Amino acid sequence: MNREERTMWFMHDRFGMFIHWGLYAIPARGEWVRSHERLSIEDYHPFFQEFNPVNYDPRKWARVAKEAGMKYAVLTTKHHDGFCLFDSQLTDYKATNTPAGRDLVREYVEAFREEGLRVGFYYSLLDWHHEDYPAYGDRHHPMRDNQLYRDKKQDFSRYVEYVHGQVKELLTNYGKIDIMWFDFSYDDKIGEAWKATELVKMVRSLQPDIIIDNRLGGNIRSVNPEVYAGDFASPEQIIPPEGILDEAGNPIPWEACITMNNHWGYCAADKDFKTPKQIIRALVECVSKGGNLLLNVGPDAKGEIPEESLNILSEIGKWMKKNGESIYGCGRAELPKPEWGRYTKKGNKLYAHIFDRGIGPINLRGLKGKVKRARLLCDGSEVDISEPWNATDYKDDAFLNLAVSGLPDDIDTVVELELSE
Repeated sequence: MNREERTMWFMHDRFGMFIHWGLYAIPARGEWVRSHERLSIEDYHPFFQEFNPVNYDPRKWARVAKEAGMKYAVLTTKHHDGFCLFDSQLTDYKATNTPAGRDLVREYVEAFREEGLRVGFYYSLLDWHHEDYPAYGDRHHPMRDNQLYRDKKQDFSRYVEYVHGQVKELLTNYGKIDIMWFDFSYDDKIGEAWKATELVKMVRSLQPDIIIDNRLGGNIRSVNPEVYAGDFASPEQIIPPEGILDEAGNPIPWEACITMNNHWGYCAADKDFKTPKQIIRALVECVSKGGNLLLNVGPDAKGEIPEESLNILSEIGKWMKKNGESIYGCGRAELPKPEWGRYTKKGNKLYAHIFDRGIGPINLRGLKGKVKRARLLCDGSEVDISEPWNATDYKDDAFLNLAVSGLPDDIDTVVELELSE
C-alpha cells in the first residue's frame, strides 16, 4: 500500500483530537515542567505515587470528540517524562504501578473505537526517566546542567532497543491502530540514530495500514524520501502559508497540531483559550490548503477535560453539524484566496467560507457562468447569484447577493456553490 492509499481516510476526515495527559497534570504547569524547572527523578516521583485519575472515563472523551465533529484521536502513550499510560512489560514506570492501577491506553482504545473514531498513538522518542537516555549536556533533559550527571555512563543503543520494544507492544497489544505519531528528533538524535528504517519496517509489518508522522527525522518533502520520512507532515502551532508541497510542487498530506490555550498538558493557570471562531476558521484554513487540524485537549489530574475546552468543543460541534460537508472530503479549490474568506472544494461543490461581509455583493472572482446554484449550507436556503446592477464592469465574475447587510453566521457563513459540469 502506498502513501496515497494509506492516507485516503486521513485526508477525508480532516479533524482530530490530540490528548496530552500524564503525571504532569498533577503539578499542572504544562507537559514540559520537568525540563523547564530542572526537576530530578526524585523531585518528580511524588506525582507517580499519587497519580489516580478517579474521574477518567474515556467514553466521555470519545463522545465529546465525536460531538465536536472529530473523526480520530491521538493519545500520548508516553511523553518526554518517560511515564507510560500503558502496561508496558519493559518498565515499571507505568500507570499500572500507580494508584490508578490499570492500563489507561486500553480503555482509551476501546472507548474511541466504540464511538466509531479512528485511534492513534503518540510516542515520545525522548525519555527523561530512562537511565540510558543522555542527560548531561542534552538540550532538553532536566539534568542537562547537573554536574552529578556529567560522568554518568549511558548506553544509548540499549535505550533505542527499549523504544523499539515499546512500539512493538503498542502495535501488537491493542488491535488495529490507525496513526503512529512519533515525537521528536533533534541534534544528533535523528533518523538512523533511532534505527528509524528498521523501526518503520517493524511498524508497517505489524500494522500495514497505519500512517506515520514525519518526526523520526526524514525529509518528507523530498521526491525520494527516506523509508522513515513519514506519511504526513506535522507543523506545530502554525498553519503553513501555502500548505505543504514536495520539492516537485506536489501536495503532501499534512496536519497542523494546535493547542486550545498555550500548553499541551494541563496548565491550571493558563486561561488564554482561543475562541471557537478562531479554531473553526483555523480548521477551514487547513482544509483550504489541503491539510488537517489536530486540536489538543489536556485533561487534568482527575481525568477531566477542562470546562473551557468542553465549551469550545461544544460550539465547534454546533457549527460542524450544520457545515461539516464543507470540511469532510474537501481540499484545495485551486482558486486564489478570496478577500472575504476561503474556499474548500469537493467534486463539483465549491464551498465559499465567508468570514467578512464587506459592502455590496460578494464577488466570486472568475466564476461568471460557472455556478449552477448557490445555497446556504446550514439550511439549504437559496442564495441569489444573479448579476447585480452595479457589477456590469466585472465581466468574468459571479456575485452572491445576500438579502441583509450582515452575515447569517458571524463565525463562518458557508455557501455551497454547485459548479456547472
